[in-house]
Amino acid sequence: MKRRSLYRQRGVAVVTALLLTTLAVTIVASLFWQQQVQVRSMENQRLHLQTRWILRGALDWARLVLRQDWRDNPNWTTLDAVWNTPLMETRLDQYIERDRMEGETFDATISGRITDASSRYNLANLSDANQLTFYRTLLRNLQIDESLAQRTFDFMQRAAAGGQPAQQGGAQRARPLPLTAVDDLLAVEGYTLQVVDKLRPFVIVLPESATKINVNTAPAEILGALMGKGMGEGAALAAKRKQLSYWRDEANFKADAQQVAGGGQPLQIPVAVNSEFFLAQSRIKLDRAALNAEALIRRKANEVTLVWIRQN
Repeated sequence: MKRRSLYRQRGVAVVTALLLTTLAVTIVASLFWQQQVQVRSMENQRLHLQTRWILRGALDWARLVLRQDWRDNPNWTTLDAVWNTPLMETRLDQYIERDRMEGETFDATISGRITDASSRYNLANLSDANQLTFYRTLLRNLQIDESLAQRTFDFMQRAAAGGQPAQQGGAQRARPLPLTAVDDLLAVEGYTLQVVDKLRPFVIVLPESATKINVNTAPAEILGALMGKGMGEGAALAAKRKQLSYWRDEANFKADAQQVAGGGQPLQIPVAVNSEFFLAQSRIKLDRAALNAEALIRRKANEVTLVWIRQN
């Protein structure tokens, strides 16, 4: 009996030792896992911080290019300038400080381009009958429902109503917020994601109204709408611009527009031959981290400033 009791005690001791060993191994493994998670988190934070520094350098480069373009061509902005040359995907591996493991493949690239925001229609300008007619014509040239023009105009009027609630059928309706981005058009009845994506290359929301469209960089759809005409006339005017390289002033543009349109007066929409607003688009990839950013840059004479930046 004593021998059996001794065997049982030894068995209990062995089981207890195994349980304690298992518990210790589990605790140690958990600590190692937590440490690995913390190390990975710190590494991710470093990668994201480095991507933002790279973005800052890219925006400084864009501002430098735009400043130099103004010095070279202060009176007009054209599509054949250096700012319109996209930055193809460029490797940055040798410029990024990072400890590398043997056999590791480390990707660090940047790409982007500058586009002329003044070549697009500023929705903040949609405030009178001429602007409404232009926007309706633009929607028609893009094969988008023209009735959206009136709905957008009404939406903009309600948003600018000075905080007073709108009346509809005897009931008060909350005043909508002003547009700050093209995606905000989804708040207007009738707009869908497909419509907004189709419209995105041709419209923008700038931080101020009464801006001018640069006819030297505007696409054919907008050139046609400026004449109150369709895509055919817009394409013909764009072809004429290509032959001339660019228009030197507003009078030259209006003369050519009247000739292409077969007489008559173009819409009374403010136009210019140079640009004040630009979009700088960047894509940065750094190992596991990726950053897409779009920044609005304003150029007034030799002063180039960053208006806003949006990241995702």
